[in-house]
Amino acid sequence: MKYNIRGENIEVTGAIKSYIEKKVSKLERYFETPPTSDVNVNLSVYNDEQEIEVTIPMPNLLLRAEDKNTDLYAAIDLVVDKLERQIRKHKTKINRKSRSKGAPKHIFAEMERDLLDDGPVYDDEEGVEIVRTKRFDLKPMDSEEAVLQMDMLGHSFYVFTNAESGETNVVYRRHDGRYGLIEPS
Repeated sequence: MKYNIRGENIEVTGAIKSYIEKKVSKLERYFETPPTSDVNVNLSVYNDEQEIEVTIPMPNLLLRAEDKNTDLYAAIDLVVDKLERQIRKHKTKINRKSRSKGAPKHIFAEMERDLLDDGPVYDDEEGVEIVRTKRFDLKPMDSEEAVLQMDMLGHSFYVFTNAESGETNVVYRRHDGRYGLIEPS
């Protein structure tokens, strides 16, 4: 992982940087192959309160946590604990739903392979250039699981088959941060 650590109202010393790298690198144990994504860390100090925000964007998952504490090192520990809980929660839910597909430790690797590009497609009649085509199975699930899958992929929408109605639905992230559901009429 590549670390991008910046401070606001605080100087990022070598000791702080090495402590963050040491703690965050422990998250690699949850993955079969170590992630190659960037780790964005923002440190800030306001009125004797240390705040840390960590964002790790990955192809199938966006990990993000923040915490405030009077002690910077305690805040770092708390943020790493939150990230660890997020990873365990997502892996548990995915593994529970996907047990019939293979070994649980291979689930994230399979999801990453599904994101590969199929190449550009051009539509000459309309002058529209389709630069990516994706094919995927619409698995029956409820809207809550669809939102989880959307967040795992880091997308702003997710197409799925509604387990209750059997119809194709779409969940999406609204500009206000909440979620919407599109159902056929």
